[in-house]
Amino acid sequence: MPFSAFLNHASTRLRAGLVVAFISILSLTLISACADGGDVETSADDASWTSEADPATEGATEQEAEPETAAPNEDAEDGDGQNKPEETEQGRAGGTTAGTALAMLQKLEVKGRAPKAGYDGDLFKWRSDADHNGCDTRNDVLRRDLSDVTLKAGTKGCVVIAGDVNDKYKGETYAFDRDPNNIDIDHLVARSNAWQTGAAKFDEGTLKEFGNDPLNLLAVDSSLNRQKGDGDAATWLPPAKSYRCEYVSRQIAIKHKYELWVVKAEKSAMERVLSACDDQPAFTKNVAWPEPGAGDNAKTAEGTATTKRPASSGSKSSSGSKSDSGEKSTSSGSGSSGSIFYKNCTAVRDAGAAPVRRGDPGYASHLDRDGDGIGCE
Repeated sequence: MPFSAFLNHASTRLRAGLVVAFISILSLTLISACADGGDVETSADDASWTSEADPATEGATEQEAEPETAAPNEDAEDGDGQNKPEETEQGRAGGTTAGTALAMLQKLEVKGRAPKAGYDGDLFKWRSDADHNGCDTRNDVLRRDLSDVTLKAGTKGCVVIAGDVNDKYKGETYAFDRDPNNIDIDHLVARSNAWQTGAAKFDEGTLKEFGNDPLNLLAVDSSLNRQKGDGDAATWLPPAKSYRCEYVSRQIAIKHKYELWVVKAEKSAMERVLSACDDQPAFTKNVAWPEPGAGDNAKTAEGTATTKRPASSGSKSSSGSKSDSGEKSTSSGSGSSGSIFYKNCTAVRDAGAAPVRRGDPGYASHLDRDGDGIGCE
């Protein structure tokens, strides 16, 4: 082979070798770069794992996440029940404990206020003798809530004429005054509020039960009761802050008993009150009133009996006399029994005679509108 041909051949092989070497170096560079990128991703994963496992940061992470797991509880009640927290962890971030007022509140439905159409306070038959103990409800509450009770003689142990009330709304104790009356009986859940949160669908018996339920009644200052009106917890709370937790817990118990709902603002207000006493137990106190004639240090005042003498054939008309209630008594009233006449049921109750039954002195058809033989029930 000529020398020049040999050089050409060697030069060609050398160029080919350089190309192969360049390609090899480039390939190694690319592979190395990819390997470095994979290490970066792995390191990030490792860092994340290390952060979760680090005891110093684990507690802080859980604390920050806690409100996020507790907040959606309300919506979870409408779901399929999966991943639902235990009852003791319901509600706000702090959680609620079973048996507390706050836990009971979480069970109440939250809805908008219904129209007041058709509402009439008389539908609840407040003050009637709902438990058939012979006394009207107002005097039942007074015998329960007053101390050192004095009863009016001749009223079958019903009518309270004196005593002291420990007013939970005011946080004060003072004497009961009948004239002018300084004590009202408050419906803790107002009848109007109940009507607009589910009671409109109650039957007649349930309305009467609600209107005269010992759980829902409390003897309080008249001016405060009228100030409250039909307000809920969002619009009115007792001035005595020490009673607010029990007040709200009792409202919750009433709504729970009668399956009434709460409106959003009302629930928020209740939660705010209970945030100061989140261990406030659900209201379960015995609020039944004493039997007629009973009460705290109850005594009967002598000389306060209502005169109820049967008519005799030789007696004169008593149309000009008056009974203790201030109403004229007569023996000539239409459909009346005996010598006592009551103008209306207010007079009957003031005399402590409610309910008045057919054959009793003072019974008259105008007091018994449903004709069942029992007036002013």
